[in-house]
Amino acid sequence: MHIPTPDEIRNRRESLNLRQTELARRAGISQSMVARIEAGSVDPRISTLNKIIGVLNAAGQKSTTAAQMMHSPVLSVQPHDSIARAVEIFEKNNISQLPVVENGIPVGCISESVIVKAIEQQRLHRTQPFFVRDFIEPGFPTVPPDIDVETVIDILQQNHAVLIVDGGEVRGVITKHDLISLIV
Repeated sequence: MHIPTPDEIRNRRESLNLRQTELARRAGISQSMVARIEAGSVDPRISTLNKIIGVLNAAGQKSTTAAQMMHSPVLSVQPHDSIARAVEIFEKNNISQLPVVENGIPVGCISESVIVKAIEQQRLHRTQPFFVRDFIEPGFPTVPPDIDVETVIDILQQNHAVLIVDGGEVRGVITKHDLISLIV
């Protein structure tokens, strides 16, 4: 096991743009202890060094963001699009749901299941024109592009997809299927 020198600890902390007070807070020790360790005026316990090293290692890890995982452009439909258009996109792309976007802003979603249910209830007939707005469901959750992927994973536990929205407009999408790439 390599035991870092005081200079190595200070250089690592500075390279991560961490102040002594922040390192101390995260490690659960006093700022004066960090200062004394970095000055070499105290020989810290191994448990204290492990805390400091753990904080420095965690701070050095780059977390994956939603922007790095998202797919773009986002397949979507508009409220005034026909149900036939939505079905065509479902079939062509082997998907079962789509966000409904109006002027770049998500306003809901539409799924194969709601269309099938309408057919079963005989509300949907080929002779009548139906539009996406007639079968719109609540939309997918939205997140900013810089949110960490761990948060997106938590959101996907309860949802089929997450839309990445920046500046009020949809920029990308992450689905449950996309999480497989994190595992593989």
